[in-house]
Amino acid sequence: MIYSRLLVDLASQTLTAHDAHGRVLKSYPVSTAANGPGERRGSFCTPRGRHRIRAAIGAGLPADAVFVGRRPTGEHYSEALAAEAPGRDWILARILWLCGTQPRYNRFGEVDSMRRYIYLHGCPDSVPLGRPGSHGCIRMRNADLIELFDRLQAGCEVVVLENAAAPLSADEMVIRALPWRLATDAAAVREQVFIREMGVPAEVERDAADATALHLVAWDRFGRAVGCARLLPDGWVGRMAVVSDWRGRGVGARLLTTALELASGQGWPLLRLNAQADVCGFYARYGFVPDGEPFMAAGILHQRMRRSLVDNSAIGEA
Repeated sequence: MIYSRLLVDLASQTLTAHDAHGRVLKSYPVSTAANGPGERRGSFCTPRGRHRIRAAIGAGLPADAVFVGRRPTGEHYSEALAAEAPGRDWILARILWLCGTQPRYNRFGEVDSMRRYIYLHGCPDSVPLGRPGSHGCIRMRNADLIELFDRLQAGCEVVVLENAAAPLSADEMVIRALPWRLATDAAAVREQVFIREMGVPAEVERDAADATALHLVAWDRFGRAVGCARLLPDGWVGRMAVVSDWRGRGVGARLLTTALELASGQGWPLLRLNAQADVCGFYARYGFVPDGEPFMAAGILHQRMRRSLVDNSAIGEA
């Protein structure tokens, strides 16, 4: 069996291994952070979201091999050795070093999983699994970790979830504002919605304004990009898109209110947008009013709209 994707559920304290088709192959007990979920450096929490395995360390070593600083010390774990170093956080057998793939959520700056040295690693048999207890890493039984280590596909994805069984909701969504060079997920959503679904020519959908815009990306609990929008420095919001299976579930509302908050924070007096004519009612609920006559763009009827940001005390709800 080859493991293509690993899913760590903090609520159940389990790791499930999946094949390339998403089928569950095996489940393992784990122990994640005693401090719970969190991405900040120094929090001693387990980071959520999408990750890749940056390095797989320890192939061929015995199950009781001891690591410090990702290097084997030459020691072999035993109760006698543990008695000599009480309180030591034992890292045994193998190390799978995680690298976040979601900019400003679990990658870069103060929320970088790799620079926080977040691993899947082995631990003494005396360490209880099935409940939180680590300093941020994901602990596994040594035999389980070695089995997993030997079955990993190159580039295996690791997704860490707070509660995999809970119903999906827009309320738990993560939204981040990114420059274009980091907004690959926004580009993917726009290609799916505007180019493939709506037939907008790629040369029209992508333009020079992307380079100077601030791009909002909405990720669901599984780290999948489900919506996006962009804010232009001249006071326009646009390129708002939501993937088909998330429409009508509050994603657009979260994106728009985030855009309004960012624009207000910049001190902008006005925010403008070009709405597709059939969704003007949505924007009207957030204080946008028509500005001029309807017009055609990319073969679709649009209406220019604007909203004053001088008093944003009442932002509507979808």
